[in-house]
Parts: sequence; structure tokens; C-alpha cells
Amino acid sequence: MAHDAPGNPYTDLIAANPELQRVREVAFAALHLEPGQCILDAGCGGDEAARLLAARLGGTGEVVWLDYHREDLTCLPYPGGRFDAVHCERVLQTLADPGAAIAELARVTRPGGRLCLVDTDWESVAVDGLPAHLVAAVRHHLLATVVGRHLDMGRTLRRRLLRTGLLEVTAVPVALYFADPMSAATVLPMLNPEIPPHAGLVPPGLREDWFGALSEAGSRGDFLATITMWVATAVV
Repeated sequence: MAHDAPGNPYTDLIAANPELQRVREVAFAALHLEPGQCILDAGCGGDEAARLLAARLGGTGEVVWLDYHREDLTCLPYPGGRFDAVHCERVLQTLADPGAAIAELARVTRPGGRLCLVDTDWESVAVDGLPAHLVAAVRHHLLATVVGRHLDMGRTLRRRLLRTGLLEVTAVPVALYFADPMSAATVLPMLNPEIPPHAGLVPPGLREDWFGALSEAGSRGDFLATITMWVATAVV
């Protein structure tokens, strides 16, 4: 069973998005989960993935949840080979030393166990149905000032696993597709009008024009947004 952790309404909302659920289906399938296993979920601020993993184990085994905001992923408090599998979603893009974190996640995975990393290629984000100059300005602002340390993390996962010396490395791109601004807003924060201006997700002076154009595109039905996430898996 999963270690107890408080639910987070915002991360739960993201987790409920059908497009992110598709990503997790790919990731969980790649873990080759079996009853009785001990799984580590190094999560991105919420325990919803751990709860889903525990459900996949059917009430057997154990899922240990870590919030990387409170734990140093480069120095985990577990012996080597502690876990049958490790799942890490949308964390590495934020870290100063993702290579050290991957090595540490591999250390706590038993020989023959599986390590699954999920992360975003932020440079793949694209929006259609809005004026091109607004899209270009908001995209540039997002990539330059808002997103975490590693914009390209998703597409670099395969290389990083190979350089860690792991085996049977695979990498699968999953394109998230949104034809509805409200659905997209739960995953792409610059599309969410409920996030206050001081969060800085939209360039100063463009907020009214941006969200006005977004609303119009939604009303017309020609809005589209896409972003690619990657699921990379390896055997220790």
C-alpha cells in the first residue's frame, strides 16, 4: 500500500486530465508491475501517481511515495536494491543535477528491476487558433522565464539512461493533444486564466489580449495545443 500523503487539489486535477492519463498508461505498462512488488514513486508534488500504482498492485506489495520538494533525489535514505521498480514523473526537469538523481534512482532499484522516467519536452509546445504574434510572445516568455531548468528533459531521457550504464533502454514519445482550452489549461499553465498575473506566466501587458484570444478560439472551436512528453525505461 502507498504511504499516506495528503491529496493536492491542483495535482489531482492535472492527474485527471485524459491526456496525462495516456502518458501514465504508457509508463505503468513499461514498469511491468507484478503483485507483491515494492515500488518507489519519486513524484512531482502530489501522491496521485503513487495511489494509482498501489491500485495496480491490487492491495499487495508496497508503494513508497517521495515528494522531491522535501527529499534530495541525489541522496535517498534507502539501501541499494531496495525497490523492484522506480517511477519518476516530471521531476528531473527541475533539478540542478538530473544525472546524479538518475544514478541514485538506479542505485535503489534491484538488479533486474525497472526504472521509468517521465518528463516533458517543453520546446515542443505549440498552439494554434490564436494570433501568431501572441503565440510567439507567450511561448518565448514561457520558455525563457517560467519553465524549469531543463526545457529539453523529455527528449534527453534516453541518452541520460544510456550514459548511466543501464540496460534495455527504450524511449516513447507521447504527444498530448488538446482541442479545448479548458482541458489544456490543466496541463499548460500559460493557458489557465485562473492563475493570477503575479505568477508571471504571460508577458506583462499581453494578459488581456492573450486570454481574450484564447476565449474566442475556444468559442469558434478551432483551438489546438500540443506538447510532447517522453516515457523512458531501463533495466538495472
